[in-house]
Amino acid sequence: DPYCFALKMSILQYNGGSVIAMTGKNCVGIACDRRFGVQQLTLAGDFDKVFKINDKLFLGLPGLATDMQTLHEKLRYRVNMYRLREERDVSPKVFAKMVSSILYEHRWGPYFTEPVIGGLEGDKPFVCSMDLIGCPMVTDDFVVSGSSNESLLGICESLYIPDQSPEDLFETLSQCLLNAMDRDCISGWGATVHIITTTGVTSRNLRTRQD
Repeated sequence: DPYCFALKMSILQYNGGSVIAMTGKNCVGIACDRRFGVQQLTLAGDFDKVFKINDKLFLGLPGLATDMQTLHEKLRYRVNMYRLREERDVSPKVFAKMVSSILYEHRWGPYFTEPVIGGLEGDKPFVCSMDLIGCPMVTDDFVVSGSSNESLLGICESLYIPDQSPEDLFETLSQCLLNAMDRDCISGWGATVHIITTTGVTSRNLRTRQD
């Protein structure tokens, strides 16, 4: 019964979507699927969930699409104010505190999104994920979030290798995301992968199953 399915579905999975960030040797990768839907109805295949904050920092926001856009605009405002005041770009660790603070401020009526942050702190990779009230989890390997997080965790634990080069990191990150999305009917319809290095950012779009 579709009505029963709607009742059981988490609001975090209403629009679907998955995000993953992974560390390499002096590089970090962050990737997302491109599907936008309402439960099992797909509406678009060009909906990115990863946003550029600066040249060495990206933010992934899976979850409820309206809250994702609201939170992104709030963070864009705060990052711009930080740049004006401090006359420098925000670092990943400072940005993670900023995101956590905003989410915890709204803990009584939270934004239904679980952010993933990936960036370079100097030349060292930094990845972090949070729950919807801003509790951070900083790791030195990978973080995942979104509707296929269980599949992503399992396959990342199998395929992840420490200190990969940017090209190897791209391959591992892509395979983890593509294989996890094949096991999740509300993620997919293409993917975007960003690899952040000390010299720049490489972004690629992947073609995936369209069903």
